[in-house]
Amino acid sequence: MLTRDSIAPDRRSLLKGAAALLGLLGGPSRGAPPALAGAPKAPPTATSFATEIAPQVYAHHGQVALYSPNNEGDISNCGFIVGRDAVAVVDTGGSARVGTRLHDAIRTVTQLPIRYVINTHMHPDHVFGNASFEADQPAFVAHHKMARGLSARAERYIAINKEALGEEAFAGTKIVLPTLPISAPTKLDLGGREIVLTPQKTAHTDNDLIVRDSATGTLFLGDLVFSEHVPTLDGSILGWLSLLDAEGKEPAQRIVPGHGPVSMPWPDAAKPIRHYLQTIADEIRVLIKDNRSLSEATATVGFSEKSAWKLFADYHARNVSAAFAELEWE
Repeated sequence: MLTRDSIAPDRRSLLKGAAALLGLLGGPSRGAPPALAGAPKAPPTATSFATEIAPQVYAHHGQVALYSPNNEGDISNCGFIVGRDAVAVVDTGGSARVGTRLHDAIRTVTQLPIRYVINTHMHPDHVFGNASFEADQPAFVAHHKMARGLSARAERYIAINKEALGEEAFAGTKIVLPTLPISAPTKLDLGGREIVLTPQKTAHTDNDLIVRDSATGTLFLGDLVFSEHVPTLDGSILGWLSLLDAEGKEPAQRIVPGHGPVSMPWPDAAKPIRHYLQTIADEIRVLIKDNRSLSEATATVGFSEKSAWKLFADYHARNVSAAFAELEWE
């Protein structure tokens, strides 16, 4: 198994940087799992893996961390919705092991068929658990652009994250592409329960998908909202800001962010990430106007936000670089 001690310092730094660049890149309940008391030190049991945040809506809290053998890729939020006839899964975690624990958690709640596995976007920490659901033969659902983007990065995603997790923790993990692409707002029926999928224009990525449970007003926003974990930009900073403004006007009882608490109030949950993105955009515009360089931008832009976010050193410079490239052509 790959461990921190087995990686030379220069190799560890290279791996950490590469992972940062690409990684982010029904039936009656049979007993809801208890609420989480915090990130466990050991892999959680099926009964402690997810908490019920609204009637028959469950979510799991992933650790705020980089991929490592210790967390086995459990670094993002995921969940599931139970209808009268079937279950829909929303994101599956960062490895087959995480996906299996999510699958086991579902089976502690219900034996109903898992009809849909929905991915909110293509990043490995949200899709690498898909393989654990193949035996259920669900429809794998995603934005219509996700298959293209995930296919293009598949080899690199597999290589980098396999090395980050190690052979043992990565075992069974593979790319599972969507079988049901979503190009327009789409309703899925779980039996007396409707969920609505809405594909978005380029924001966090070019393949973001919002999932709304109509029965409870719960939104699964994936990485369109980060909390605690510094945001990661793999799409358009202008598109992301525009989306947050538009979606903030839409009513919701609660949201599940891609990283952070399993349930947050809306639209208040969007305020910190919007402030972060707007700060970057504003400061870059000033530098561009003054004919300053990208290297100056990455050394100075947005550092007032450093104390507000975890993993700032791992992702912030990349965010500034991506935003600079976009904004210099405004």
